[in-house]
Formats: sequence, C-alpha cells, structure tokens
Amino acid sequence: MTRVWKLPLLLALCGVVVAAGLAFGGSPVAAGLYLLLCAALAGMNSPLFFPKALGAAEARRRSAADGRPVVYWRPGCKYCLRLRLRLGRTARQLHWVDIWRDPEAAAVVRAANDGDETVPTVVIDGRPYTNPDPAWLRARLPAA
Repeated sequence: MTRVWKLPLLLALCGVVVAAGLAFGGSPVAAGLYLLLCAALAGMNSPLFFPKALGAAEARRRSAADGRPVVYWRPGCKYCLRLRLRLGRTARQLHWVDIWRDPEAAAVVRAANDGDETVPTVVIDGRPYTNPDPAWLRARLPAA
C-alpha cells in the first residue's frame, strides 16, 4: 500500500525543498510556481487521480455484467497516466484495477504479457490489449 504513494510523496517533498530554497533566495514567485507544479505532478501520479480501483475478481464480474473493459494499471506508470488523461471523462466508464494492490491482478497482467507486468493492460471481452491507443479504446466502449 505504501509503495503507491512513494512517487507522489517524493515529488511533493522535492517541491517543498526546492521551493523553500527559492523563497529564501529571494524568488517567492518562482517558489510558488515550482511548488504548484510539483503538487500537480504528485497529484497526477497518485492513486487519487484514477477512478476507484477494484479487485480483479470484482472487475471481471462487473465487466461481464455491463460489457465495459477492465484496465489493469499501477501508480507512477506514465503510460497509464497518458491513457487516463487522453480518455478524459470516459475513463470513469472503465473498471480500473491497481496491480500493486491486488496480487491476482498482477498475475493476470503477467499471464497476458509473457511474464512481464506491462501496464496498462486492457481486457475487452476476455482478450488482453497492452498499452492500447486511447482513441481505439474509446471507440470500443459500450454506448451509454
């Protein structure tokens, strides 16, 4: 659980340290801007930025019921962040599973990627797709 917060906390801590140095050096505006930038990066790399993560079994059950894809991801992954940002509001239609919180999910990803934990791995109708294009994925979402 603490592993998912390491990168966001590190970004926030670095932002505070550098901003303090800039503020004491006589650049309060630059310090404030740097602190805002680091806070934004920390927030985007935190689990808070992604929709609520489900367990792998629950996500598969929900996907079977409503036909929505399951996205296996992990915090700190720039490709997962890219997918989340480019999907925009439609990202909430997907079932997100954090592989660092669910060992079963990590096993699903390893089975789909020849033993590697390559994310994002999206499962649509039981078939895995590794790092799909967001536009391609958006086109395969069921109609609301």
